[in-house]
Amino acid sequence: MKNSLFFRSLRRKLPTAVAALVALTIYSCRDASQEPVEPTANSKGTETYSADVATKWAEMDLVLTQNSTGFTPPVAARALGYAGVAMYEAVVPGIKDNRSLVKQLNGLTDLPVPEANQEYNWAASANAAQIYMAKNLWPTANDATKKKIDSLGTVLRNELIAGSSQAIVERSESFGYAIGKAIFDWSKSDGGHEGFTRNFPATYKVPVFPGSWQPTENGRTIPMLPYWGQNRTFIAANGLLTPPAPLTISTQVNSPYFQQYYDVYKKNISLTQTEKEISIWWADDPSETFTPPGHSYNIAKIAIKTSNVKLDKAAEALARTGIAVADAFIICWKCKYMFNNERPYTFVRRAIDPSWVPFWPAPPFPGYASGHATQSSASAVALEGVFGTSFAFVDDSHVKRVKDTKRNVDFKARSFKSLQEAASESAYSRFLGGIHTFQDNDTGLKEGKKVGQNINALAWKK
Repeated sequence: MKNSLFFRSLRRKLPTAVAALVALTIYSCRDASQEPVEPTANSKGTETYSADVATKWAEMDLVLTQNSTGFTPPVAARALGYAGVAMYEAVVPGIKDNRSLVKQLNGLTDLPVPEANQEYNWAASANAAQIYMAKNLWPTANDATKKKIDSLGTVLRNELIAGSSQAIVERSESFGYAIGKAIFDWSKSDGGHEGFTRNFPATYKVPVFPGSWQPTENGRTIPMLPYWGQNRTFIAANGLLTPPAPLTISTQVNSPYFQQYYDVYKKNISLTQTEKEISIWWADDPSETFTPPGHSYNIAKIAIKTSNVKLDKAAEALARTGIAVADAFIICWKCKYMFNNERPYTFVRRAIDPSWVPFWPAPPFPGYASGHATQSSASAVALEGVFGTSFAFVDDSHVKRVKDTKRNVDFKARSFKSLQEAASESAYSRFLGGIHTFQDNDTGLKEGKKVGQNINALAWKK
């Protein structure tokens, strides 16, 4: 029986190549000229399933991000983008009012489709797709974390079998596996495949001019991922976004450029305790957390749980957020290396106070525009497409972290009246940290908004 082969591949760890062959013999791909398939008549709708499979895999993806070598913010954002799309495509045939993203995303011309007149368990499809994505998108995860992938997959699978027949679960897993493999294969051509191996390319020549980026206190002489802005975006329109040029460089005290950096310095030497808490909350240091895009993905998970939506809305929320952070980092990195603008650390020390050290260490890449602002704004707008513009929530992303004794700051949950309010605070936190100017944040918020609007403009509904 063909579907039992996939079941055995999960239980006995059949080699990936063999399992892939099985999945591809079961499912044909959707022709690019065809409309998305209707939900299979014999299956329960995706809206009847709990969102647990979505939120638990979102949590696992964040654990993988934090425990994988080389997963800098842009690399992490890319992985979350593909994981989110795979989650959505594995369940969208069961969503009556939604359509696939085939032919809507850059280069995604076809995907496997379910067998006609067969019953599917969409939670099982999602679970299988996420197992495949977790194992392939985060290959540098440590061994202990890799074991958690199989553990979570098995726990979820056993729960699903208890409420459905084994044959239906196996059929659903085969479809989910095929979706995962197809999306991962598509990901390989975007320019960012295995980006974790080339975060700091030694061959890159750092531009030198007045006001150019220079190594800061972290000591990195090569900036991070200088070519990332050339990657393929998920949405073609996002790849066409061109941010405005930063202010004209000047050390004249009455110039707008000088004032931008002086404002950072003036605030940084008089931070209140609350302002320090805001700065630390959003810092999301890749060496200690699930990175800034992971924070946005976690907010999507929080929104899912807060609103108590089902699997259909949960999968859409994660797909929108994943695409948002992935594309935001590409267009932001294009901007950073288009202008190679200096950090406050550099300007303040050469023009204002040679002994100044910012509250938070400056990351090893140009300042303009802010990655935090861009990705936070993009994900907020994208999530508004699911949860609305007045969605109140509590961000508890870091409440379990131990106190930052170096800066005497505790990690306290933060409450927001809207997703936009959270995005604005995320951007402002980088100003408070002393590593971004207002122009960095303003441009990031505006460009990120465009990214999110392009995501919401997709034909999610039929």
